[in-house]
Amino acid sequence: MIHLLFICSRNQWRSRTAETIFRKRQDITVKSAGTTANARIRVNGQLLRWADVAFVMEKKHRDYLLSRFPGETRYLKIEVLEIPDEYQYLDPELVAELEDVVEDWLKGER
Repeated sequence: MIHLLFICSRNQWRSRTAETIFRKRQDITVKSAGTTANARIRVNGQLLRWADVAFVMEKKHRDYLLSRFPGETRYLKIEVLEIPDEYQYLDPELVAELEDVVEDWLKGER
């Protein structure tokens, strides 16, 4: 079973949406977190060690992980999705974009 961690800034809309839509799958486990101090769930070393892959919404999230958690990210696969912070939780357009990119990634990994 592959462990996917979705990360955005506040863990309220983008990464939380990803966790919600992918947690129904039987072949993966998912969690989500945010990078800011006021995130719903703040990313930490334990979450990064748990993850096989971290899907970050923007390059700034990858950069944050690499600078704050150099040990935990040394061998972690980090995928930048390039999804801007312009969606609400479960926005249909966001759901479609996440499903497209993550499903394509999962197909390539199997």
